[in-house]
Amino acid sequence: MSDSNQPRDDVVGDGDDAGGWEHRRTDRLVLDRVEPGDVDGWHHIHADPRVWTHFPSGLHTSVDETERGVAASIEDWRSAGLGYWSVREQPGGPIVGCGGCRPVPDRGHWNLYYRLSPERHGRGYASELAAAAIAAANETDPAWPVVAVMLEHNVGSWRVAEKVGLVRVWVGPDEGNPDPTAVRYVYADRPDVPV
Repeated sequence: MSDSNQPRDDVVGDGDDAGGWEHRRTDRLVLDRVEPGDVDGWHHIHADPRVWTHFPSGLHTSVDETERGVAASIEDWRSAGLGYWSVREQPGGPIVGCGGCRPVPDRGHWNLYYRLSPERHGRGYASELAAAAIAAANETDPAWPVVAVMLEHNVGSWRVAEKVGLVRVWVGPDEGNPDPTAVRYVYADRPDVPV
């Protein structure tokens, strides 16, 4: 892992984390390392069918499912120094999204993820979140590529990936998807990523 923790000019720390990425601010967002108390906010987003129109089987149907996701991200922060954030518009405000980069050790890359409440769609928040996540991943371990996986028909998601500089490196069947005709896009921050 890199010892360099210098923030980008457009992604600043708040002084609470000794230069790490646990608590960051972008122009409009507050990004805080996920905590156990964030389950309700995360569940509110993940249980909303409007954020799963492109992948309905991803809908969280129980709080237990969300708790597992929050626990996994807490472990990512502990083990790798980076995981997903809870996204707010102001310190202490309600959670309006979640995402960031989490390690995928068996593949040797960072997984980029962004999900926002439907009321926040169309504001550029996903791009702001994704840019901060890529900066965090590149400082935490620049040897690992940043990868984003999405469905072909999720145009908004792949437009965000392209806006933050990722390139499409693979197109193929979306293995494990209940829809056998689903097509997966894989984006990365470098062209030579094995998929």
